Amino acid sequence: MNTHLADEKPTLLLVDDDTDFLSVLALAMTKRGFSVRTANSAENAFELAQQDAPEFAVVDLKMSGNSGLVLVRQLSSLQAGTRIVVLTGYASITTAIEAIKLGATHYLAKPVDADEIVNAFTKQSGDTDVELSTNPLSIDQLEWEHIQRILAEHDGNISATARSLNMHRRTLQRKLSKNPSKIQIS
Repeated sequence: MNTHLADEKPTLLLVDDDTDFLSVLALAMTKRGFSVRTANSAENAFELAQQDAPEFAVVDLKMSGNSGLVLVRQLSSLQAGTRIVVLTGYASITTAIEAIKLGATHYLAKPVDADEIVNAFTKQSGDTDVELSTNPLSIDQLEWEHIQRILAEHDGNISATARSLNMHRRTLQRKLSKNPSKIQIS
């Protein structure tokens, strides 16, 4: 048996356009035994993955250029066994469902720590003890969810999404740039 292969660390691709967060997370994941590569866009990440498909990936949902959902689909098509965790500061039911459908293993809302990510990689089933909300979504939340679903259907293409929603592209960009953290998600 080749001892070099037995000593290899699992490969991890970290993708986030927040360079400070990316460097801190890269250091934390290296300390946890991963061989880490980083990218600050979905496009750069896909180029890296084409050269050497990672065993694990942490993908930010909202980045300039292609969204994390596009990258999740691309990574899954490269290597079906890649364990992908999607991180987002813009948590929504729609994007969580789409991420899982596209091949993500788990979906976590920021802020998140490295141990939570490692646990998400190993999680094999759902949690029946998760708290169920009894509050209905607000109109703002429903609009945000709908826009995110249509955006995912159009692979992150703003122009195509705006046409589908019968909305001016600039209006859609303005809605997407608003801080969704003001929208209370139960």
